[in-house]
Amino acid sequence: MTLRLEHDGPVARLLIDRPDRRNAMTQAMWEALPALVGQAMADDAIRVLILASAAPGLFCAGADINEFATCSAQEDWRVANQAAIRASQYALAHAPKPVIAAIDGDGVGGGCGLAIACDLRIAAPTARLGITPAKLGIVYSLFDTKLLVDLVGPARAKRILYTGALHSADEALSIGLIEEIAPDPLAAAQALARTIAANARHSVQSSKAIVRRILDGQADDDATTLALFRDAFTLPDFAEGVAAFRAKRRPDF
Repeated sequence: MTLRLEHDGPVARLLIDRPDRRNAMTQAMWEALPALVGQAMADDAIRVLILASAAPGLFCAGADINEFATCSAQEDWRVANQAAIRASQYALAHAPKPVIAAIDGDGVGGGCGLAIACDLRIAAPTARLGITPAKLGIVYSLFDTKLLVDLVGPARAKRILYTGALHSADEALSIGLIEEIAPDPLAAAQALARTIAANARHSVQSSKAIVRRILDGQADDDATTLALFRDAFTLPDFAEGVAAFRAKRRPDF
């Protein structure tokens, strides 16, 4: 299996393990990814998911171009491929728990698409990121493109898409394509994940849900978001947070 899920306490790792092809994603891999994300989301012990390469120095070279060349003449395959890629990005972007991308190498095309579907991105100093449909004569979907626009803004998204250029980690940081550069992005992602996991689960997951609603176009509260605020005061996390604050100790969520 070229994708696998591992976990250590509250942090899970979804690992891409196809180093001989620079972790290029096949149709089977795109189809497998949403179920693995769902498995992590269904496990109550897991609070944060990290997307990373199983082998150091890599992230994801995008879709397998050899498979593209072999299968793209088949309309059924094109439809299935588009659906599988969208399902993978949707699973990451709409996962109820935080997802962090640890980018220890190039994230190109679909690889960058996976990274931008995550909540946060940490890259190695040598990493490069780019979205390259203009170099292949293909077009990315609206959902895929919206993830990029939401992250870097429309003008920078256009520049990334029109040029197909690869951006250094420093450039990616300066335009908001990543949030952090670290010599060991997986270790940095694990440290961040444990910091997040130590906080109140309801607070973190509700914050992600509300930000997702904003990105999807919601501009004001509705019954669901009002309930997230109101009901928090009745939950065990709130009682523990207040008790820890009064006792001047760290909360145990």
